[in-house]
Amino acid sequence: MNWSNRPAWLLPVIASAVCVVIAVIALINATGQAPSGTPTARESGQALIGGDFELVAHTGETVTQADFEGRPMLIYFGFTYCPDICPMSLQVMAQALQQLDENERAQFQPLLISLDPERDTPEALAQYVETPVFPEGLVGLTGSPEQIAGVASAYRVYYARAEADASMADYLIDHSSLIYLMDQQGRFVEVFPHATPPERIAQRLQRFLQEDAA
Repeated sequence: MNWSNRPAWLLPVIASAVCVVIAVIALINATGQAPSGTPTARESGQALIGGDFELVAHTGETVTQADFEGRPMLIYFGFTYCPDICPMSLQVMAQALQQLDENERAQFQPLLISLDPERDTPEALAQYVETPVFPEGLVGLTGSPEQIAGVASAYRVYYARAEADASMADYLIDHSSLIYLMDQQGRFVEVFPHATPPERIAQRLQRFLQEDAA
């Protein structure tokens, strides 16, 4: 293939695919198993994915993981300037939740954690999370670069700024595209790689609720 003639749209697709591979490898290294088949990821009682965080919600309030305890969380790491991968993943999350009944759906808290704290202010996130095709009740979280780096590290999320040109406003974030399912205590349960069908996610969420109720 003559890569000098490749279409411009192919670049983010390749970058996203590479990010997913890197993230899956990291999760396999963390759990010792492929991510989609593992109900838990703990060693000696310690979670290997996830952990405490302190971030700023799209409402402007400072929140910690404790504010979401009691509800299983669906967490996606992305950014509002993302042209395609992030909106697509959030739509998949919404479609999966829509396949649950009302009581099942109400038990889950969807979260978007920004990987672009320079541009994703609480005000920007507040507008973004209201996108009609995104999950109902989606909470956007941002913070300082150090806070974002900390939570990304805890969840083993790959991300890196990709400069498009010299303009500060014109850049993308290369990142892994994964939806995390965390239980009511913030412990890792499952990860859904990019392009996982919403039907499969919905089935896993229902099975999680059944196992939790047993």
